[in-house]
Amino acid sequence: MEILKNNLSNLNIIKNLNENIDEDNINKRVCIFGQGFVGLPLTLSFAFRGCKTIGVDVDEMLVANTNKGLTHHTEKFYGVTITEILNMQLQSGQYKSTVDGAAAVRECNNIIVTVGIPIKDGKYIMDYLESACTTIGQNLKKGDLVVIRSTVIPGTTEEFIMPILEKESKMKAGKDFYLAYASERIAEGKAFEEFANMPTLVGAVNQNSLNRAAELLSVVCKADIIKASCIKAVETSKVFENVQRDVNIAMSQEFARFTEALGIDIFEVVKLANTHKRVNLLTPGPGVGGYCIPNAYHYIAPKAEDMDVNMEILKLARKKNEIIPEFIVNKLKQLLREQGKEIKSCKIAVLGLAMKDYSNDDRISPPIDICKLLVKVGAEVRAFDPVVPTKYNFKVKSEKEALQDADAVLILTKQYNINFDDYEYMAKLMNEKPVCIDTKAVVNAVEAGKYGFLYWRI
Repeated sequence: MEILKNNLSNLNIIKNLNENIDEDNINKRVCIFGQGFVGLPLTLSFAFRGCKTIGVDVDEMLVANTNKGLTHHTEKFYGVTITEILNMQLQSGQYKSTVDGAAAVRECNNIIVTVGIPIKDGKYIMDYLESACTTIGQNLKKGDLVVIRSTVIPGTTEEFIMPILEKESKMKAGKDFYLAYASERIAEGKAFEEFANMPTLVGAVNQNSLNRAAELLSVVCKADIIKASCIKAVETSKVFENVQRDVNIAMSQEFARFTEALGIDIFEVVKLANTHKRVNLLTPGPGVGGYCIPNAYHYIAPKAEDMDVNMEILKLARKKNEIIPEFIVNKLKQLLREQGKEIKSCKIAVLGLAMKDYSNDDRISPPIDICKLLVKVGAEVRAFDPVVPTKYNFKVKSEKEALQDADAVLILTKQYNINFDDYEYMAKLMNEKPVCIDTKAVVNAVEAGKYGFLYWRI
């Protein structure tokens, strides 16, 4: 009953946001290109604060499902799920989704772009962003505002996007329409909260654009809106925010090898070090995943090369993190041999496929890379993750199915609906002399040892 009361109370908070809105917001019509992990919660954030919103995406199935009130995202705001928020905004008419970007731009006076720049084989792909900007430019009206919120190579807004918008619209940025860049700084899983409470950085082509963008962003952002001197400063700060975590994690991976050789626990050492108020070490894991951090160096590298600037530390950190999945597979081979087994004849259970804990995002996910490497070396892989929606040949429907007759279990991502500490249950399902690789520090080594596990923690 208490949970129900709390949920109703939280729903009322969202409803009140819809009902007690600033009248100025009613006149704001906002379309957002990209309805993924960033775009959808951002669009809904504008919607329940009174703006008429349109979400634009090229994925017809995603658009159809979104308009039916269906989404695989797991975000919450005040305890209310994104699915509940989506359905409220659909019913109120504050939100709709479409593949017709041209019509959406014509209908709105504020356009936000969250379309990403994918990286393949270390090279960035501008096609999706270029296509979105071409559509926007062809349908732009005098007095419209365009805000880029994608993570980009520094210089992209003014050197790549602005020429497209000006060419297609036959108008001048800063004079006929407004153009700004505001970096996206959310942590997935906290999108609604951080859109509202994380300081927002914004740069623009001129002062009028800056003021107009800050006014729009203030609809959602209730923290400080920090106006930068130029767009490139904001673009670069965003990439630096991401790449510093890549370097931090690479450093922690090397620390982990040192502490292992020393016979102490890296997770304890990191926890102890972080009691210092000016230290913030990240923990090691199965690799670095997600759309942001692994791509960050590749957003810097081309510009650095153009300017003949050496970025060797960042390059080395990226290489170090890229090989962690291979390191995990080689460690598993070693541990299985200690148990008298060869990986080619073994069944491997994998628990967790998301790119980070308590997430359903499997983009650039190290656990997926590990599974593929295991398949490549001839192992039979059965992986379970209760919230990742993507289908894989090695993915199974339950933890029991993954563990049944397995020779080893790899714990790669923490999820609420995976049981990591029932060692007796795991041992009964698995083959004799089981191996456990724990990259998340969720297993008690002593207890696991009682049930015959050869245990290794990263």
